[in-house]
Amino acid sequence: MDIRQTISPQETKTYDTEQLRRNYLIESLFKTDELTMVYSHLDRTIVGGAVPTKSSLALLSNKQVGSTSFLERREVGIINIGEPGTVRTSDGSYELERTDCLYLPMGTKNVEFSSTDPSKPASFYFVSVPAHHGYSPRKIMATEANRIELGTQSDANVRVLRQYIHPDICESCQLVMGITMIEDGSVWNTMPCHTHDRRSEVYLYFDMAEDTRVFHLMGEPQETRHLVVANRQAILSPGWSIHSGAGTGRYGFIWSMAGDNQDFTDMDFVEMSDLR
Repeated sequence: MDIRQTISPQETKTYDTEQLRRNYLIESLFKTDELTMVYSHLDRTIVGGAVPTKSSLALLSNKQVGSTSFLERREVGIINIGEPGTVRTSDGSYELERTDCLYLPMGTKNVEFSSTDPSKPASFYFVSVPAHHGYSPRKIMATEANRIELGTQSDANVRVLRQYIHPDICESCQLVMGITMIEDGSVWNTMPCHTHDRRSEVYLYFDMAEDTRVFHLMGEPQETRHLVVANRQAILSPGWSIHSGAGTGRYGFIWSMAGDNQDFTDMDFVEMSDLR
């Protein structure tokens, strides 16, 4: 498991491109017949990907997690961004189409990922954070998520946000998770920008053409930096950092948050005149 330490804004502003990418960008999450995980000390978040073909892939604990089973003291949100697949546990089986989401609570055992058709594999993206209570498992389809339309065409930021794991939809301890899709003709996400020091965030950019890139902005509002992100790559975003982006073509992203609260509107907005 790849382990990422927390980095202060003072260190970050001295980093060159390679250092920024090494610490904040996750480039290779989806590998055929492998379960890939990155452990971040930002709220002890684990980010992972699973692309099963030949056989199912099991979500196993390890030394970094430090428990007998992976979800003994954790919860997890799973979103399928590939072809149809199934997540099986000791308590049930859940079929996930593209952009379906599954919440599994603390205490869930024997989690396995499989594809309905091995020649057309599912691609499971998951985010896990520590938990203190076992809620109920829940499958959430896109039509069941809380839909919010944002932005204007004149600002090139028309987008549709869907809240899946959210207090109004699905109970969880601290995990909040959803998908934002940028409408055709728009390029910006999360601009005007904000920070939320009480929560860290992870972005997985997806639904992008091979040569499309997103220029992801990060850093303190007065010390911004950028990362060039390709399809199915993820960004770790500390609470002190902005997290915005502009794409050269169509894209979407899965966002997840963990921290002191689940209030989606708890944001510290940044004036455009304060950006540097």
